[in-house]
Amino acid sequence: MDKKKIEQGVKMILEALGADLKKKDIAITPTRVAEMYEEILSGQFKNAEEELEVILEQKHDEIILLKGIPLYSMCEHHMLPFIGKAHVAYIPDKRITGLSKIARVVDVLSKRLQVQERLSTEIADVIMKKLKPKGVMVVIEAEHLCMSMRGVRKPGTLTTTSVVRGIFLTNPKTRQEALSLIATSR
Repeated sequence: MDKKKIEQGVKMILEALGADLKKKDIAITPTRVAEMYEEILSGQFKNAEEELEVILEQKHDEIILLKGIPLYSMCEHHMLPFIGKAHVAYIPDKRITGLSKIARVVDVLSKRLQVQERLSTEIADVIMKKLKPKGVMVVIEAEHLCMSMRGVRKPGTLTTTSVVRGIFLTNPKTRQEALSLIATSR
């Protein structure tokens, strides 16, 4: 990431807005913004697959669900945040990973310029590729600030996306079980 270039760009934006760049609090804004982008977009340079490792090879053919994983991402269309929760379910086929590893996959993929639809798909695809489970379901609910604070200005509106793979796609009862687990006790 070229932080100096980001600083120059932010400085140009501030100048275009008529901000006084000599003002103490604004003078260091370009550096702050560059450091912020380095942090919140750190997933651009990481491979999410490396976050998953198989820690157990055991027979477990029931749903494993991580519900309410917080996520913060940047919409690539307006470079404004979308904030929400991911719910990730999978049914292992002998290969189980640590629960924190699933949350790390969500974190790495969220810390990129993103769209929610692609984020949901990428999470499911990484888990399918690396763990080779019987199935994966990813549901993301998020508020997009590009819709809340500009444009139609509808704060509180949630966008929900879902991606299903394997048994969650082919077996309606299994899919419904996972959805009902996600819906309970929020």
